[in-house]
Amino acid sequence: MPYVNIRITNEGVTKEQKQALIKGATDLLVDVLGKNPSTTVVVIDEVETDNWGIAGEQVTELRKKSS
Repeated sequence: MPYVNIRITNEGVTKEQKQALIKGATDLLVDVLGKNPSTTVVVIDEVETDNWGIAGEQVTELRKKSS
């Protein structure tokens, strides 16, 4: 039973985009490894940008700098 965990920042990802991620990850495991889609689990975790860091900085602060 494959388990895929996708972590993204919570910056406005739509229900449709999440569905595309779930379908895409499932299809990839089916196509590449021959896994059964009915036993493939995909979980999407949305993380606050304050809790996600890149290069020693919070994404929240990086986003402010780039605007």
